[in-house]
Amino acid sequence: MGCPPRLARLTRTQSLFAVHLVAVLFGATGVLGELITADPAFITWGRAAFAVLALGLFGRLLLTQPHLSVLGHGRWMALLGSGAILALHWVTFFISVKVGGIAIATLGFASFPAFITLIEWGLLREKVTRAEWVRLWLVSLGLLLITPSFELSNLGTEGLLWGLLSGASFGVLAVLNRRYLTEVNAFAVAGLQNAVVFLVMSPWVLGSLGHISLTNWLWVAVLGVLCTGLAHLLFVSSLRHLPARSAGLVVALEPIYAIAFAWWFFSQEPSPRTLLGAAVIILTILSASLALQKAR
Repeated sequence: MGCPPRLARLTRTQSLFAVHLVAVLFGATGVLGELITADPAFITWGRAAFAVLALGLFGRLLLTQPHLSVLGHGRWMALLGSGAILALHWVTFFISVKVGGIAIATLGFASFPAFITLIEWGLLREKVTRAEWVRLWLVSLGLLLITPSFELSNLGTEGLLWGLLSGASFGVLAVLNRRYLTEVNAFAVAGLQNAVVFLVMSPWVLGSLGHISLTNWLWVAVLGVLCTGLAHLLFVSSLRHLPARSAGLVVALEPIYAIAFAWWFFSQEPSPRTLLGAAVIILTILSASLALQKAR
């Protein structure tokens, strides 16, 4: 497989700061999705395009070895499939933001650990512990609490359903990455998956690029460079000093930042019931991360 590339060296303190910044950047994704007054297909396409440029630039600046080792692993089908699923994940997330708001979209997406559990149990026949089933039911309870109405005509409910589809597709993506792409450099996988997203979305976008305002281009550039390229770089770099599960524990705070941003910038004040549901989901995710960390 060859040695993994060496990223810019960070101290443990810098790594902790970096992973917290990753959570903030991920939380800001919904804010940018709200700010960009273009359709989700363009947002997804533009995000991928700028992320590929950013990851390529960061790779040249910070990697001392070639990072396209994925070419020698015979993983092309998994790479293409995961790239297509990533496109689905982003499109459905941004539809959720547009329809239901930032908080609903982010909390719907935050259900992805439950989908991972269901996929691993139902399709891969992996053993699921009693504690994992309890967390799955708690996430479901949290989702019921944040559901504005049980009528599909309600925009908040529709937004939540799109958010759940975003979480489900991310769960599939996580399982694919774990089963088929773990031996490939994560930085290379991110760049190539974004390239697949760019190619997959191009037929739906290229004809309308002339109607995109300069402001939207700028916000999409921020989304691709900072919230995708830089965020991924910081996350991978932080793993030199932090266990993956510890880093994941911090990144699980993303919904808190997203809700705070939505409240601050767009006055999208969550109801007490939504806050209760958010607390149930976030605490369940954090407890799962803590349990994994203790099991090491």
